[in-house]
Amino acid sequence: MTDGGAPWVLGVDSGGSGVRFALRRTEPGSPAQVITSKEPVRTGPGGIDAGHLLGQLLPAVEELRAGTGAGRIAAVAVGAAGMATLGDELRAELPGALARSLGVRTLALAADAVTAYAGALGRRAGAVVAAGTGMIALGTDLAGWRRADGWGHLLGDCGSGAWIGRAGLEAALRAHDGRRGGSAALLDRLTAVFGAPGELPGLLYPRSDRPAVLASFAPEVAGCADADPVAAGILREAARHIVEAAAAVCPAAVGEEPQVALTGGLFKLGEPLLVPLKEEFRRQLPYARRVEAAGDPLDGSLLIAAGLAAGELRLPRDPRMLWVTTE
Repeated sequence: MTDGGAPWVLGVDSGGSGVRFALRRTEPGSPAQVITSKEPVRTGPGGIDAGHLLGQLLPAVEELRAGTGAGRIAAVAVGAAGMATLGDELRAELPGALARSLGVRTLALAADAVTAYAGALGRRAGAVVAAGTGMIALGTDLAGWRRADGWGHLLGDCGSGAWIGRAGLEAALRAHDGRRGGSAALLDRLTAVFGAPGELPGLLYPRSDRPAVLASFAPEVAGCADADPVAAGILREAARHIVEAAAAVCPAAVGEEPQVALTGGLFKLGEPLLVPLKEEFRRQLPYARRVEAAGDPLDGSLLIAAGLAAGELRLPRDPRMLWVTTE
């Protein structure tokens, strides 16, 4: 089936809150049609569940085709949280399934950090920090990928929403105990949000969504920062961690000024975090230029798919971070 125009590509963005599917032509500036599912793809014994993803992807493609009149899909790019460590089942099953169902033989499977990078900076050298509940930095000189942090709330994600929230709650509990370093303002917010301080461990520790619960307190820290030096200090420390991760992965000598972009909901905390971030950038990354992210991870998936369709994907391939098959 053909429609006489530029090829069509499919981008997929799979994360903890659901999946987005987008179909567009490869022509620059071509608009994308998007379908969103609020059902996250399951993770099973083999990693990310390929059957569950296909069960959402194939009906979505049928609907997108009906709405756009799309013909042959030249390439597909799937970005998924956990792809680097949990993507073996997808790598084993998706190529054959998409070839049989859609006739697509050009496929990229990417870590969500890679699609976030591609969406933010496109196909140029630099670094991207993706920060929300967690935090990861990814950089490339276009020869290989470098990653910093993204180790989860128990081992890292330093400067993330979960990290800021946990630090704020610790400062509140220090004030509750009468220990040095406490914040009466944050103790007031803890009580308002969670109730009696002594009940917090029982509310927090049994939950499977602890990182999200911790991150929910980050806006309270930001809200106290103007008047409370402890809260302001937490955000300064978060900014230092975030830029340290960016500096660890940002290439220094690539023949052009490397670009650095910040993406994710954490930066909606506003000036209490953004002001110290600017200071840290000047101090730690004087050789790089900070830019606004051009797009999001779904845009990155579409860019990767379009690059594959045109045979000009400049981003480095990697068996875990950006896996490509044309079989």
